[in-house]
Amino acid sequence: MDDWNELRLVLAIQRAGSLTAAAKALTIDHSTAFRRLNALEARLDLRLFERLPGGLYQATAAGERMAVAAERMEDEALALDRDITGRDHRLSGRLRVTSSETLAYSRLTQHLAAFRQAHPGIVVELAIDNRVLSLSRREADIAFRPVRPREGDLWGRKLAGMAWTFYGSPAIVATNGGPAIAAADLAGRTFVGWQEGTAGIRAADWLAQHLPTDAIAYRSNSLVNQAVAAKAGLGLALLPCYLGDGDPDLVRALAEPMPELTGELWIVTHGDLKNTARIRAFFDLVGNGLAAEKRLFEGHGVPDGQVPVRS
Repeated sequence: MDDWNELRLVLAIQRAGSLTAAAKALTIDHSTAFRRLNALEARLDLRLFERLPGGLYQATAAGERMAVAAERMEDEALALDRDITGRDHRLSGRLRVTSSETLAYSRLTQHLAAFRQAHPGIVVELAIDNRVLSLSRREADIAFRPVRPREGDLWGRKLAGMAWTFYGSPAIVATNGGPAIAAADLAGRTFVGWQEGTAGIRAADWLAQHLPTDAIAYRSNSLVNQAVAAKAGLGLALLPCYLGDGDPDLVRALAEPMPELTGELWIVTHGDLKNTARIRAFFDLVGNGLAAEKRLFEGHGVPDGQVPVRS
C-alpha cells in the first residue's frame, strides 16, 4: 500500500456504508470512486466490500483490517496537523466554525462581523449544521454546542444557559387570552411543531410527549422557519428565548421559561488548538460578545440598550 488515497477511500466507504456517500465525503465523483475501488481490489486480488441491495457496501474482514489501519494513519496525520496549527501565532488564515441555524440567524453573525472588522486577515467559514461535527478530525476548528462536551480532548467554556418558552404573534397570543402562567393553560391552543418522527431534539420530544397530534397545525424541521410561522399566525412555537425575545414580532405565550428545557451554550475547540492565535482571538471577541448577552440567552429579556432586530 503506497497510496494514501486508496486507504482514505476504503475508510470513507467503511464509515459511510455506501460508495455514493464516500465519494461525496472525499469530493470525488461516483465513477472515480467506483473505478478506484475496483482497481484496488483487482490489484490486491481481494474483495474489500460486499455489495448489498440498495447501494450499501459492507466491509469484508480484509476491508475492516484496512479501514482500521487507515484510521490509525488518519489519527496520526490529524494529530500532526493540530500540533502544527496549534503553534501558529499569526492572526491570519482560515477559521472553520460550526453553529446551529438558530444561533447563526439571530445572534452570531453580528459578532462575526465585528470579528472580521478587528481581524481582516482571518477568513471565517461558517458551517450551519445541527449535527455534532468532529473537532478531532478537523471538520471544524470551533464549535458552538448546546451541551457540555464529553470528549476529554476538547477545551472550551460555557457562555450562558439557554431558556425556552412558547411564542406567538401578538394577535394570536391576545386572541388566546394573553400570556399563560403555566403549561397546563396551553390546552386547546394551536401550535407549530417539528416534522413527525423527529427525535433526539429536546423541544421536539417535549412537544410529542405533551401535545396531541391534532394540536399541531404546521410542522417544520427548522426552528427559524417555526419562528417565521409563529409570526405569520400559524400557531404558538416553542423557541429558545434568545430567538423569541430578540424578535419584535413575537411575544411570549407562556410567561416564564420552561425549566425542564433549560440548556447551555458552549464554545469549544480541540485542546491542541487552544493556543492558536486566531482561535484565541475568536474566543475573546466572539465568545465574550455572546457571553455579554447572557441575560437574553437565559430568558431575562433583551439587554438594556439593545433593540430587537426586525427580520
